[in-house]
Amino acid sequence: MLTELFLHFLTLSLLSIGGAISTVPEMHRFLVDRTGWLTEAGFTSSIALAQAAPGPNVLFVAVLGFNVAGLQGAAAAMAGILLPSTVLTLAATRWMRANRGHLALRAFSAGLMPLTLGLVFATGWLLALPFARDDSHRWGALALMAATISLTLKTRLALVWLVLGGGVLGALGWV
Repeated sequence: MLTELFLHFLTLSLLSIGGAISTVPEMHRFLVDRTGWLTEAGFTSSIALAQAAPGPNVLFVAVLGFNVAGLQGAAAAMAGILLPSTVLTLAATRWMRANRGHLALRAFSAGLMPLTLGLVFATGWLLALPFARDDSHRWGALALMAATISLTLKTRLALVWLVLGGGVLGALGWV
């Protein structure tokens, strides 16, 4: 189990162009659908808990690994997600710094933007889907998503305030 967890997160590391959060749909397929190591609720709760805690965004990987196999699972998942991307990033940064004027390099960087946006959108959709499907939360969740998208696009309001606002609305039972 630990080896399979490590190797899967090792592979995902190379696909996490928008950060580890952009690979959440594939993590879900692996941990919930394919292996059954986590339930739908356990998966979503793990990510929500880690995102609410202070610290780096990638901590949700450790929480997922912990919920699969305890401390060893957390270590396997974190090592898998961090090791290849860290080594590749260090090597690529040195190479890019030496070759930053190349047209192909600038085009490659620009081409990654839509890919990253799509991966992050898929993650948001996957995390919102359980609430959108639940009749008691559907309209509140959809309204909150629409308001968040609108405020993000039309204002310079820091995202932390939107997260805090969503938390307050959830605590009040409105969403």
